[in-house]
Amino acid sequence: MSVVELLRDRRYRHLFSAQVIALVGTGLTTVGLALLAADLAGERAGEVLGTALAIKMIAYVGIAPVIGAHAARLPRRALLVGLDLLRAASVVSLPFVTAIWQIYLLIFLLNACSACFTPTFQATLPDILEDERRYTRALSLSRLAYDLENLLSPVAAALLLTVMNFDVLFVLNALAFLGSALLVASIRLPSPRAAEHDAGFRERLTLGSRIYLRTPRLRGLLALNLAVAAAGAMQIVNTVVYVRSQLGLGDTQVAIAFAAAGGGSMVVALALPALLDRLAQRTIMLTGGWLMSIGLFAGWLSPSFAALLPLWFLLGAGASLVMTPTGRLLKQSCHAEDRPALFAAQFSLSHAGWLIAYPLAGWVGAQAGMDAAFGILGAMALFATLAAVRLWPSADPTELEHWHPAITHAHRHEHDDHHRHGHDGGEGQAPHAHSHHHAAGRHRHVFVIDRHHPHWPR
Repeated sequence: MSVVELLRDRRYRHLFSAQVIALVGTGLTTVGLALLAADLAGERAGEVLGTALAIKMIAYVGIAPVIGAHAARLPRRALLVGLDLLRAASVVSLPFVTAIWQIYLLIFLLNACSACFTPTFQATLPDILEDERRYTRALSLSRLAYDLENLLSPVAAALLLTVMNFDVLFVLNALAFLGSALLVASIRLPSPRAAEHDAGFRERLTLGSRIYLRTPRLRGLLALNLAVAAAGAMQIVNTVVYVRSQLGLGDTQVAIAFAAAGGGSMVVALALPALLDRLAQRTIMLTGGWLMSIGLFAGWLSPSFAALLPLWFLLGAGASLVMTPTGRLLKQSCHAEDRPALFAAQFSLSHAGWLIAYPLAGWVGAQAGMDAAFGILGAMALFATLAAVRLWPSADPTELEHWHPAITHAHRHEHDDHHRHGHDGGEGQAPHAHSHHHAAGRHRHVFVIDRHHPHWPR
């Protein structure tokens, strides 16, 4: 499956283009926000940006599960277009702020919308690309898009700032969100599949996290997400400090160091579809955890700039080994109707790790030095990887034999392997809801956590 063949799918092509355009716009706003903070806060700009980053993570962790509880009941195209319009309105308001609290408010609104948009977008792709190879290639392209944005957006922003005021960066981002909205509006998206039962809000709110935390392979993924946060926080927060203060170098070397991490991630993203044909997902993702742990502990050697580049390359490669296959893991761990909730849970729980790692990297680096930061974050990555080894069984078949006790209940259902019962003719066409009985018994099938399987079999 080549990239050209994948992009021939009009729906995927428009969604991928929308993702790329929105990412570039967001990258421009990242630069513009730093300059806006410097204008309003002066020497306190770093404090303002740090608070804004914390607000971003809080929005990600708190909002995603809420939208996940509703996403399966909302038309996807209208939801995604509406969120893009809200993001455009938020970012285009930034040039008009006159107080720090206004920045915080708009940043929360902007990232609350992103916390709704991103999991819904990610949950839509498996419904469009049902073939496993096509979906794997799409995940690889998405990872490349993120890495290219990290590399190119600061360069693009620097070039634009030579001919215009930084306020224009916000306007360009708003236009990017509008472009994304138009691309999404131009295609038909599959409707969310109806859930098999009418759950209350509390049950829907916790559905994604219950599936996540009760599925062994996803508990392993959660641990690996913490390793990614440890490595990413060290690289993002302390690259400038290490290169400028410890090595005494300039901004060009800072940019090259960031590019090394992005390069490692891109190389893995390009190679991963072929690797996944040969190796198990668990092996690949755990390898990413080991690489990040090694890269962080190697920082204890106080590397020169020439030695720092391969370390940062290693961190980027390790993170990509974990993050790129994540969508495949989520897809195989739930029913199609539960994908929005599970992808929202992944978004929220993974960013909870960043909420811990970001301030830890900054505080330890500032108070105890770079060696301590490398050591503590390396220990975090190592502990997380060891936890993933224990939590994610090496024997992880998709089909499991399990026992069902006898039960009588009512919910909306199809006539599948779990629902072979008589009808009196008044129930209507399936899916339909009526009281029905399940006899006790043992059987084997593809196993995921759902209403009939609330716990993983031992």
